Amino acid sequence: MASGEFRPRIVGFLCSWCAYSGADLAGVSRIPSSPCLTAIRVMCTGRIDPGFVLHALASGADGVLLAGCHPGDCHYSEGNFKCLRRAIALRQLVKAFGIEEERVRLEWISASEADKFARVSVEMEGTLRGLGPLGWNEPTPRAEAEARREAHAEA
Repeated sequence: MASGEFRPRIVGFLCSWCAYSGADLAGVSRIPSSPCLTAIRVMCTGRIDPGFVLHALASGADGVLLAGCHPGDCHYSEGNFKCLRRAIALRQLVKAFGIEEERVRLEWISASEADKFARVSVEMEGTLRGLGPLGWNEPTPRAEAEARREAHAEA
């Protein structure tokens, strides 16, 4: 990677039973995965509060990966279905904020799918590189123009 090249920050909320174990298997099997992903182990994707995702993005993450058990394989019966409903709503919410939907990704990855975990992490890194930095906390040109108009109107 060249100096100054954009390196996205990815926060991954990974189910302890499946996706986190798949990530661990990828590591011990020395399967190359994205070094840009910071894994956060959760007991179940059904316990991921949408606020966690928004907080990660507001704190500098360029994207968030939600990864859990395949539908029907959840250790807590239906946690992954709860996550699916929340992920759909989250993608709509971030879009309403002017953020590309692709920055929030949901994947079903079992404990034995080390190759899939590695592939998904590398794909997500590539997608985020293409989108560029999120810069959610940085003023956009439109926001700066609106601020100038408001300041001019008050003067």
